[in-house]
Amino acid sequence: MSDVLPSWVVVAHLLRPQGRKGELLAELLTDFPERFSEQRRVFLAPMGFAGAPSAAREAEVRGHWLPIGKNEGRIVLEFAGIDSITAAEAVAGLDVIVPRENRMKLADDSVYISELAGCTVYDRSHAVGVVKDVQFATTADGARRLEDAAPLLVVEAQDGAEVLVPFAKAFIMGISIEAKRIDMELPEGLVDVNREDPAKTTRKR
Repeated sequence: MSDVLPSWVVVAHLLRPQGRKGELLAELLTDFPERFSEQRRVFLAPMGFAGAPSAAREAEVRGHWLPIGKNEGRIVLEFAGIDSITAAEAVAGLDVIVPRENRMKLADDSVYISELAGCTVYDRSHAVGVVKDVQFATTADGARRLEDAAPLLVVEAQDGAEVLVPFAKAFIMGISIEAKRIDMELPEGLVDVNREDPAKTTRKR
């Protein structure tokens, strides 16, 4: 495989061993868990990895399932060659990544959450700020709720204040990834209520 640096997409984060045969509990970072049936070949790498494929660990997904109970919203992954607790512990903490060109294809009116960073959010043509991160509502144990809660856009205003904006379909008027623009109609007062003064943020640090 060529070492031309690809752009990577993180599809899961390995948390810890789950079982005695090398299974790993992972945080699911894709809306398409079925991808693990259709795309067996993945790579394992530290968080923030941006290197060549040869610098990551290539892995084959042998099986997966979605747990229920306290780990609902996560995924359990089995990899070829990782068949013991010790082997699973050695890769816990790594990200499961795939080249960007291997992402699942979306419907025309959908976008990847990972592409929202860097977009400017507009509320009725007024610039709120730039998306710096995306947060997800979680259950008490930290399992991500992928279905029943809208993600929160962490938006940095021009004065440095942080504004949390619900990325809910009811508020979205249009998205242009090419123009790095998200047009929304937010409930009156929401931006002010969800705004954290930059001075408070500085004091926390």
